[in-house]
Parts: sequence; C-alpha cells; structure tokens
Amino acid sequence: MKRYILIVISFIALSTLLSCGSNGSDEQNMKEKENGQEDKHENPNTATLTEEQIKSIGIELGVIEEKQLTASLKTNGVLRVPNQNKASVNSVYNGVIKSLLVQPGNIVRKGQVIATVANPEFVQVQSDYLNVSAKIGLAELEVKRQKELNEGNAGALKNLQSAETELRTLRTAKSTYEQQIRLMGINPGSLSNGRLISVLSITSPINGVVSDVKVQMGSYIDVSTVVAEIVDNSQLHLDLFVYEKDLPKLQNNQLIHFTLTNNPGKEYDAQIFSLGSSFEGESKAVTVHAKVKGDKTGLIDGMNITAVISLEKATVPAVPSDAIVTIAGQDYIFMLLDQHAETEHTGEAKDSIKNNLKEQPEKENGLTFEKIPVAKGTTDVGYTEITLLKEIPKTARIVVKGAFFVQAKMTNTSEHEE
Repeated sequence: MKRYILIVISFIALSTLLSCGSNGSDEQNMKEKENGQEDKHENPNTATLTEEQIKSIGIELGVIEEKQLTASLKTNGVLRVPNQNKASVNSVYNGVIKSLLVQPGNIVRKGQVIATVANPEFVQVQSDYLNVSAKIGLAELEVKRQKELNEGNAGALKNLQSAETELRTLRTAKSTYEQQIRLMGINPGSLSNGRLISVLSITSPINGVVSDVKVQMGSYIDVSTVVAEIVDNSQLHLDLFVYEKDLPKLQNNQLIHFTLTNNPGKEYDAQIFSLGSSFEGESKAVTVHAKVKGDKTGLIDGMNITAVISLEKATVPAVPSDAIVTIAGQDYIFMLLDQHAETEHTGEAKDSIKNNLKEQPEKENGLTFEKIPVAKGTTDVGYTEITLLKEIPKTARIVVKGAFFVQAKMTNTSEHEE
C-alpha cells in the first residue's frame, strides 16, 4: 500500500514540473513576439531590403508626378490598294498568246506592251474597213451626180434619195469598223492594202508592278481571260478597325504610326483621310482609312498591321515606366512604408536612397516597401499614366528605379516562409 501511494505522489510531482516548463515556454514565446523576434515578413504585400541590398541594387525613390502625356489608341488593320489602282489585264479580242514581255515583279508604265495576241480575224476587220472606205468614195460621187441631174430636171428624186441612203449606210459601217480597230490598239489612218496587222498588243492600263501572270505562250484567250494582274502600291492605304467608343477620338489628318504584325522591326507613317460610316459585318468596329506616307518599301496589299493613333495631350498622374511591375496579371508600384524616410520636398522627382537610410532608426536594418495595385494608361516619353486602386498619402515615396528587384525580394521571401 505504501508503495502505491509513493507512485501516485511521484506522478503528481512530475505533472506539476512539466506544467511549469510549458508555462515558461509560452511566456518566452510571448516575449519574443513583443521584442520583434518573430519573422518580419508575415505580410506578403511588403518586402524589407537591407542597406547593403539597397546600395548594390541602386534603388531610387520619387513621387507620383503630374505629366503631360500624349494619349494614343492601339488598333489592328490591313494594308489595302484602292481598286482604281489595281488592274486585271484582258484582251478585247480572242486569240492565241504569241509573246509575253513581263513577269511577276516587273515595273510597268501605263500603255506599255505586256503581251501580244494573234488571230486571222483581225485581218478581216481591217479589210472590211478598207473596203467600206473605198465604197464611200464612190457613193459620194453618185450622190453628187444625182443632185446635178435633179437640178436639171433630168433625174428622178427617188434615185437621189437611194444614193444618199447608201452613203449614210456606208459611213455608219466605216465608223463601226473604225471603233473596232481602235480597240485593237491600231490607228485606222495607218492602214493600207499592203499593211494589215494580224498580231495585236495588250498594254498595261496603269503604272505599277506586275503581281501575277495568268497565261503562258500559246494559250488561247478570250475577253474573259485575265492575262496579268498589276498593282500600284504607291497608293497604299490602311483599313483600321476602330470600335464605336473610340471613334469620337479620331479625326481627318490625324497621324498614325504602324508596324507590320509579323515584322515589327520597322515603323511606317500614315494619315487619316476618311472615317467609316458603317459597322463591319456584325462587329461593333468601324473602318477608318489612312493613306500611307513616305517610304513604302516592303509593304504589300493584304498585309496585317498594328497601328498606334496619336490623340490629344493631357496632364495625368504618371510614374516612370520602370516603376511598374506586373504580378499575376495585376500591375503594381512599391511605396515606402517607413515614415522617418519621408520628406516634405515632394517636388523632387528622385531622391538618393542614402538620405532615407540616414534618417532610419538605428535598430532597423533597412527599408520596408508595400506593393500598391494600379491600372496603367497612356505611355509616352518613358512615363506611364496610372490610376491608384488603393488610396495612399499624396506625399508617399515610391520606387522609381529598381522595382523589379523589390518584387524579386518579395517573391523570394514569400517562398522562404512557405
């Protein structure tokens, strides 16, 4: 019995000792929290950088400034050549291609011969024209003779009328043949009985570049056959697709900068000359037309482009573009949380980080920054317009240089805690 009582007393004493140890440990943890010995980076929206880190990175502070920026509108479009500057070349008569004088890429002038076509029927039209011309001479003499007979009462009136009708018929036939011959590209006045032409020339109706040749030597063509296609790229213009809400921002003669979507290395200029008055299909986009200015080397009808339209200037809150970082699709800037580091000289764009460190209490090892969500707007001359999505003091200091490294520090800290 005594042995059993001794065991119970020993168990109670041990429990009391463990309880006292636990209470001491809890008190020690509380003291550590009060003394700031807990991890300083419990807030995932802040990052603290030491003086050494700040100096090596070269972080600079500034304020949100009021900047006059030129607003712009970014849109897509396609290069087009007006239909009056494109030509599908056909022959006005059937025949067989006897020669081809151009190939794709050749520059041609209006009226230049690009191919020839042969057909024996061409000779027949010219022969009929010459025969009618000869008969007209005889008909004119007959009309003159009948008039003289009627004046001397020696001829019948119906003979004179018949001769005049014959003359008018011959003259109509001559005019018809003459028009046909001119369509062949032949001057009727150059024809004679010994100089009939059986090979006709097909000429370019515009200045431009041959984009395609549709026939080959010996091909039979008719009036519906396209011999070649010619494009005048000097009249290139843009068809831009602008949404209804942006249309009031545009006007004629507005300047546009654009690049090729698949080759953005070179920038071109254009100027608006016409605003569309109807929607494209079922979309809410309106076509805006702009003429390409200056050098058009490398531009071809049908190319897709990306354009930036310059709008009016406006004074807006802005920060250097490098001060903005993007995290998971959201844009942020970094604000200095340390109140001792702030200064009332808000007119300065950038401060040396050293001055902020000197004003730090000795117990702190660096500066703490908080990420502030913003919405980006116009970008111009190295600055970007911002709209604050969280209210901050007007005199707040923000990181204007080195924001990327602050973000990296915050990311590394978060991963370390996890």
